Amino acid sequence: MKLGVNIDHIAVLREARKIADPNPLDALGILKRAGADQITIHLREDRRHIQDSDARAIIEHAPLPVNLECAMAKEIIDIVYELQPHRVTLVPEKREEVTTEGGLNILGEQDHLIETIQRLQSQEIEVSLFIDPTLDNIERSKTLGVEWIEFHTGKYANIYAMLYGNLGKTHHCIDTLDLSRKTLKEMLEEELTTLRVLSCDAMEMGLKVAAGHGLNYQNVEAIAQIETIEELNIGQSIIAHSIWVGLEQAILDMRLLLS
Repeated sequence: MKLGVNIDHIAVLREARKIADPNPLDALGILKRAGADQITIHLREDRRHIQDSDARAIIEHAPLPVNLECAMAKEIIDIVYELQPHRVTLVPEKREEVTTEGGLNILGEQDHLIETIQRLQSQEIEVSLFIDPTLDNIERSKTLGVEWIEFHTGKYANIYAMLYGNLGKTHHCIDTLDLSRKTLKEMLEEELTTLRVLSCDAMEMGLKVAAGHGLNYQNVEAIAQIETIEELNIGQSIIAHSIWVGLEQAILDMRLLLS
């Protein structure tokens, strides 16, 4: 299981004071040393954390492949086209959201997706689509000709949090208030089965499968056991854990769980 470490939250801390510290660029050598396989960043339209200069410097100096998450806004795609990261993961964005709340609406944005994907692939940039785990989304992704899909695991993470206590929520809505422990366990197993079956379906279609959102040290092991998921992208929980143990040890701790 490959590990992409999302370093957006280093920039979140910096932007809280609008100063130069901490600099996400300083994390690159630590990620390499600790055994990360990929550096993930999200260049949002509102620039709430990663800035254009961060993206440029990280892609220029990274000792690992860079996966740049972004929306399909022309301004952003123009920047990405110039920077040429190893991979672009196209995600939906809302200005008012705390974090990405769900996957792309592939059917509703198909024409825009086709144009964006073709433009990025013309620069030999791998393209991944961040999708909710459904067979329709996988089939449409395959039709669009992308190399990767990434499953939004927010629903799984929220069910896990409700079942096992205050382990964090991911702003992915579940319309449930009074669910029994048995029901939550059944829901959790159902979601794992969905991810397991659909990742196998995607692999058989020739797609590479990643997953991410809301994954942490408590809930990641069951996902890591799904052999047809090749890569996990994890950020907030690693950066939070690094406050107590340091970034290198936080990555090593996550790598141990993935193994």
